[in-house]
Amino acid sequence: MSPTDMRDGFVSFHTSKYRLHYYETPTGLRLVLNTDLSVACAREALHHIYSNLFVELVVKNPLCPPRQPVQSELFRARLDAFVRGLPFFAPRPA
Repeated sequence: MSPTDMRDGFVSFHTSKYRLHYYETPTGLRLVLNTDLSVACAREALHHIYSNLFVELVVKNPLCPPRQPVQSELFRARLDAFVRGLPFFAPRPA
């Protein structure tokens, strides 16, 4: 479980079935993404989710109260579209 670069801290953990990717922001927000074992690193995807989706659609939205569950349908729709578009979530050939 030790990171290869200690500046990154804990970034992922794997079992025999899946890999858990972890990203913590400077403000303490934690993002987790579960993938299959073939995905070595999802750090860039998690960073994009935080900086381009969460900050833009939740943090900067005055209708989203801080430290509350996200209720923004726009955020949920964009997050879903982004995750479905990731190369490691593409449908596999049968």
